[in-house]
Amino acid sequence: MTDLAEAPIAVADHDGAPATPLQLIGPDGALRDGSPVAGVTPEIVRGFYRDMVLAREFDQEAYHLQRQGELGLWLSCRGQEAAQVGSIRAVEASDHVFPSYREQAAALCRGIGPAELLTQFRGTAHGGWNPDDYRFHIYSLVLSTQLLHATGYALGVAADRRKNPALDEIVLCYFGDGAASQGDANEALNWSAVTNAPVVFFCQNNQWAISTPSAAQSRTPLHVRAAGFGLTTTLVDGNDVLAVHAATAAAAGRVRAGGPPELIEAITYRMAGHSTSDDPTRYRPADEVSRWEERDPLLRVQRLLDAQGWADPQFHTALEDEAKTLAEATRAACRALDTPALEDSFRNTLVGETAALRAERERYTAWRESFA
Repeated sequence: MTDLAEAPIAVADHDGAPATPLQLIGPDGALRDGSPVAGVTPEIVRGFYRDMVLAREFDQEAYHLQRQGELGLWLSCRGQEAAQVGSIRAVEASDHVFPSYREQAAALCRGIGPAELLTQFRGTAHGGWNPDDYRFHIYSLVLSTQLLHATGYALGVAADRRKNPALDEIVLCYFGDGAASQGDANEALNWSAVTNAPVVFFCQNNQWAISTPSAAQSRTPLHVRAAGFGLTTTLVDGNDVLAVHAATAAAAGRVRAGGPPELIEAITYRMAGHSTSDDPTRYRPADEVSRWEERDPLLRVQRLLDAQGWADPQFHTALEDEAKTLAEATRAACRALDTPALEDSFRNTLVGETAALRAERERYTAWRESFA
């Protein structure tokens, strides 16, 4: 029996050969060793499944809202729910998280609501929530910038821990395979290793950087490249929520204990386009999508629940009702987001409104009111 937090981890081979991804649940829903993993209870699996189902419902509703003209843009996380739920549930609520721009499943697990998640994409604010309230940074739309932010924040955490050794906070940073090709990512990986920053980088390798496949981005797998910088690395089946949770819990534990920064490469798949402005059928073959649909992370856990008898019809009915309620709340929350007053831009451009900005604001207000 393997403990959930101590499952065998696939680390990078330093000769450049890729490791075999850690997998605990097969696509057919069968546990790999034929018996339950120690520490995995029916309640835990049902909880993971609930998180994933609600994330997909919210994500799909946001997609529809964009198509109806209610949102300017949307970046779907469909197909990546296991990678996000398994990882975010493996760290402490006090650990600070730096997302990219499609971490809806992770954000919902942190308690961030539909209105807050939709604000940025409806264009009513640059960010929908206060990061301190959820220990979850606002979305970073500039590719790879959050890796440097996470590294810098982690260095601050390390400084605090030197003053107070009882502190055990770490940082979790999400990014995609496309971001790994940016200079910022390489700088962050190198600098975090040099400084021993308490950070876990979590790459959701969803196979496509917009229309560029992973194979065309780099000849060397990311987890091998990161090992070259000096990080401890793990390769995991990103559609297996139990494997992701085990890998992240193990990595977080080692970093929390003072070990070097770590990188987890989760092999998953982006079911939708890069964004709602993208048409994936122009570059992605249909048979590839079909193959990955059979590896759907939700379907995998559903099969596990059914095979083990861990979920009855009442559970599924209640979850369907909860998902419908979330969809309704998402629609209502989106349409209730008011367009901000332009006067707020004058007030918020600087920390304090200057006399010149106040005069400009007052002139604008007088001009606007002249049409009333």
